[in-house]
Amino acid sequence: MTSRPHAEPPRPRLVVVGSGMAATRLVEQLVARSAPARMDITVLGDEDTAPYNRILLSAVLEGTHRPEALTLRDEQWYADNGVDLRLGARVLGIDRERQDVMLVDGTLVEYDVLVLATGSIPSLPPIRGLVRMDGSLHEAVHAFRSLADCRRLLAALPHGRRAVVVGGGLLGLQVARALGVRGIGTEVVEGADHLLHQQLSAPAARILARDLKKLGVAVYTGARAVRLVEGPTGPALRLDNGFTLDTDLVVLTAGGRPSTALARGAGLEVRRGIVVDDRLSSVTDPSVHALGDCAEHDGRTTGFVPPAWEQAEILAGVLCDDAVKYDGARIVARLRATDLDVAVLGDAAAELAAGGEVVEVANPVSGSHRRLVVRDGRIVAATLVGDLSRVGLITQHFDRQTVLGPNEPGELLLPQRAAGSGTRGVVLPDDAEVCACAGVTAGRIRACSSLEQVRDTTRATTGCGGCASTVRQLLSSRPALVTKGS
Repeated sequence: MTSRPHAEPPRPRLVVVGSGMAATRLVEQLVARSAPARMDITVLGDEDTAPYNRILLSAVLEGTHRPEALTLRDEQWYADNGVDLRLGARVLGIDRERQDVMLVDGTLVEYDVLVLATGSIPSLPPIRGLVRMDGSLHEAVHAFRSLADCRRLLAALPHGRRAVVVGGGLLGLQVARALGVRGIGTEVVEGADHLLHQQLSAPAARILARDLKKLGVAVYTGARAVRLVEGPTGPALRLDNGFTLDTDLVVLTAGGRPSTALARGAGLEVRRGIVVDDRLSSVTDPSVHALGDCAEHDGRTTGFVPPAWEQAEILAGVLCDDAVKYDGARIVARLRATDLDVAVLGDAAAELAAGGEVVEVANPVSGSHRRLVVRDGRIVAATLVGDLSRVGLITQHFDRQTVLGPNEPGELLLPQRAAGSGTRGVVLPDDAEVCACAGVTAGRIRACSSLEQVRDTTRATTGCGGCASTVRQLLSSRPALVTKGS
């Protein structure tokens, strides 16, 4: 009697909904673990463009990057690594009982494990006149969330010399600075009492506003735009304080919320975001995971690249049966805009409420404001404006939760010269973090022979771009020194 050959067990089917920065990082981590050899991976992206870096859209608007330079991984990379990337594949709904997703064209994609990386969507501010009677945006109004939005705004620039940016958060300031670089007279309207109100204290925000004014960008805080009207010279934005700002362009950067419609439709628990546990699994259905802007862990959603990429690395381990968990502790943000330097670590408000103490050094004359929140000798939050020369060392202590001596927090905030470094640069140790987005150390950068190799193998410089100057210095043939201002 001849024995029948054993049938191969079916390969698990992993479907990722979304092709943004979090989803791309997840796929990269899965490829690094050789997961495509063990499972079928399908990525569904609703845009027609290969995955790209949204954080650097303002650099395209500014003119320092070409649109194609934002591509994270092209279609050929996915094909070469055995991943099925489908662009222009918008998902209509999820059937958890049948374990499939339906695209708008009626195509069904079956899954065993589903990952939702749907990101966030802009919310339209309550400004009358933004939307025409037919439901379309006024021709002067522009969203700024996608590459298509960026291209539409670029096409409009030759027809206008004045712009109002609605929203004084990270994105709004990046857009405002980019428009200023293009020679557009730009004004920022922020409803809160100061810029970056969720990240900065009022004194630090005042320094930032002054820097913007020097760069030709006017700032209105504590004021809300209420109506878009037709003025004698074109569109005008009316504020609730009585001012009316004449403009040619209105750019909406205020307000965004996690994209959760698919999750809600599928019956998953959603609060602000899709509620997940320490393994980034939906608390409703363990076969469904969420990461990035759409996920809510421990009551918190994030809108930054570093936690999204950290989640991607953790989830790749979970999907490959590693014993890993996500603690949600790492929040790092950088403002990427020419001549504006801002870095934020942790949640200062929460840490102060938990008993943290403030160590602060400010020099309004030089335009710098540096603040640490310290609890039990450890840096638990930090905001740095105008001088990022020590951001690498501070981030290293923040990540490692180093217990510092009583004088060390203050010394970390002093300029390098005053702290005893003289005119010489500071040598970064190999284990010092250089790229906060991807968690890349100086040693890993030094091991690379070119900027292209750095980007391809470590993903440094492909997040917010704030580490680019330091990476270039580390790659140079001269001794690897990081000088003040890098």
